[in-house]
Amino acid sequence: MSMSPPVPANRPPSDISAGVGLCGVAGLLFWLMVCREWPAIVDAFGLPGPRAKLDGANAALLALLFSGVPMVLWSLLVDKVHRRPSTGIDWDNPKPLREIAQISITKIAGLWATWALIAFIYCLGRWYWRGPYLFAMDMLEIAGPVMIVLSVPYVLWLDRVLVEPRDGAWHFGAMLLGREPFSKAEVAHHLRGWAVKGFFCAFMISILPMGFMGVVAFDWNAAWHLGPVVMTNVMIETMFMIDVQIAMVGYLLTMKPLDAQIRTANPYLGGWVAALICYPPFILMGGGDVLDYRPHSAEWDYWLAGHTTLLWVWGATMVILTAIYAWATVAFGLRFSNLTYRGILTNGPYAFTRHPAYLSKNSFWWLTSMPYLATSGSMVDVIRNTVTLGLVSGVYYWRAKTEEKHLLAADAKYREYHAWMAEHGLITAPLTRLGRLLWARRSALAR
Repeated sequence: MSMSPPVPANRPPSDISAGVGLCGVAGLLFWLMVCREWPAIVDAFGLPGPRAKLDGANAALLALLFSGVPMVLWSLLVDKVHRRPSTGIDWDNPKPLREIAQISITKIAGLWATWALIAFIYCLGRWYWRGPYLFAMDMLEIAGPVMIVLSVPYVLWLDRVLVEPRDGAWHFGAMLLGREPFSKAEVAHHLRGWAVKGFFCAFMISILPMGFMGVVAFDWNAAWHLGPVVMTNVMIETMFMIDVQIAMVGYLLTMKPLDAQIRTANPYLGGWVAALICYPPFILMGGGDVLDYRPHSAEWDYWLAGHTTLLWVWGATMVILTAIYAWATVAFGLRFSNLTYRGILTNGPYAFTRHPAYLSKNSFWWLTSMPYLATSGSMVDVIRNTVTLGLVSGVYYWRAKTEEKHLLAADAKYREYHAWMAEHGLITAPLTRLGRLLWARRSALAR
């Protein structure tokens, strides 16, 4: 019989401090204000150019700089993450260049081959060449040559201070060059990590401008006069914009000097399936798809129309849920990405539940979509939509369990956190006790 891990007396400390994400949000909001007030700034300083808000795609990309730089500075100057043993770096004993040159060449070959493989997959994927993905492809086409050029000095510099420079990229390069023994496990780890970056970076870049542009262009001065529905929708859009911007920085800065490297990518097929069916082109929740819960339905503002107070209360609840969702991303700081282990997060909303993003997102969908009401008046539509949204929530429960399986195997600290939350987490503990009670009753009935 397996033994449950002992429950620690205190919640384990987080590998990511709260200050990292907060600095990123502060920088992002500063740039957002600059973009909105650009006409006044032009007048005040006599700058050339049009007197218009900076609500274009380039401004959205620059927002990554304004959110990313403060997070990097906080990580290095305050948290001093570059000095942590988990980086695998020994700054005090750099190796001679001649000692690591051959290793670096093999690693660069592995990196370049990896990027070529990702580019080839982009070429094969028809969906990457239409709609919002066209913007992502344009940006990656510009970034590609820059990455190739900068990778050479970066790898040579980093390999001098890495305790073990033969990482996954080196093993992949060694496999391709066929000159030295390599580890298949390291190659698999390397390819899984870059599969995550390749898939999600393209998606995140494609959705990056839309939310930012909408928040910048919105007339906030008139917001309160436009009613609860408009105010709720723009606040929700703002929360999602913060989420996307901070998450995008996390995907881009998977770097060992920041202790933000991908330590492992989820090795379980179920984890990948559960995650990928939530994103295009594999998404099952879109209009007309298998898990579409919206046919013959209407959203919250339709059903609550004419009830102003209720609209404000309902809208405020949805804003709070999206704020929790954004907070769950912000808490990761530089380390957000799907399907990866990049350190253990135990503070912020993760002090209350192990999966605040999934819990808040699904609660939001139940409130905004209201599948238990149908415009057709058909009970069949009500049952179908309610059950389907229940299945969508089930997918996120599946994602949560596959993520826990990955992290439980990867880090003893997560096992301690998992055990502590089961007993003391404000939300997790009652749900755990309820699950144990239901399981005990089921076992008793089965006897």
